[in-house]
Amino acid sequence: MSLHPDLEAFLELVELGRLSGKSQAFQDLGAERARRDFEAASLSLDSPVAAGLEVERLSYPSRDGQELAARLYRRSGATGPAPALLYLHGGGYVVGSLDSHDALCRRLALASRCAVLAVDYRLAPAWRFPTALEDVADALVWLREQGAALGLDPARVAFGGDSVGASLALVLALQAAAAPETAALRPRALLLAYPVADASRQRPSHQRYASGYLLESATLEWFYDSYARNPQDRLDWRFSPLLAPSLDGLPPVHLALAGHDPLYDEGLALAERLREAGNDLTLDLRPDLTHDFMRMHGLVGEVAAIHASQAAWLDRLLAG
Repeated sequence: MSLHPDLEAFLELVELGRLSGKSQAFQDLGAERARRDFEAASLSLDSPVAAGLEVERLSYPSRDGQELAARLYRRSGATGPAPALLYLHGGGYVVGSLDSHDALCRRLALASRCAVLAVDYRLAPAWRFPTALEDVADALVWLREQGAALGLDPARVAFGGDSVGASLALVLALQAAAAPETAALRPRALLLAYPVADASRQRPSHQRYASGYLLESATLEWFYDSYARNPQDRLDWRFSPLLAPSLDGLPPVHLALAGHDPLYDEGLALAERLREAGNDLTLDLRPDLTHDFMRMHGLVGEVAAIHASQAAWLDRLLAG
């Protein structure tokens, strides 16, 4: 299928910026400049909505004593212990933040009856594998212990995220399924958008959409090299969850994939393994969209309906 016309026009502008020298690929900028550019570019995808929402800035402790940022979104006037979506932002472990995904978290909180709890984690290359995973695992402990005080119901929690945030959410769920007796929390649902499923190899979609479709294959390699301590880390299933020995025992999974995305083929491979393991899978294929479409409410008209569909799915699974 051809590219969505709204995205086609946007990507033409991105390419013009590249040709004119006004913008560069992240891997040519270095981590700090890439983060600034990513934050600035996020403003062109959507604007944060304020009406009808309460937003609370929080922090949670990591295992080594650092305080990490979190943000709680819920509808204005909401009462009682609320179900929650623990949301983990994408950005290749190098870029991305609570601010870059603020508009998306607001949209999801407004669309559903769930509160959205977004948690930050430390970024590469200063913090390498498995720091990001350990940070979000510590957020689960904090949510279990402090959820009731925050007006949340830790027994009704979904894990979710986009890109590497989705990868982290999946790994947390796999760890809980493998050792339920020691798990801080067990999710009732997984909301995953275009995850990094296998950083150990490239598939045809990495060549098919290597450049010109927002996320570039060379940028992915730079992200992975920045996060991995050594090449063997990419073979660790906590880095590449498609390599996990078992995908059994997961809660219902909603997996959204973009057709014009280097990660598309590994996403399809993940869907196949999830089904083979007997999991309840809702596969949402968006063949005319690119990576990062979840954040494009202000750019692509159909994204509002995608958010609404995901919210209705979460509400069904977290009700009661």
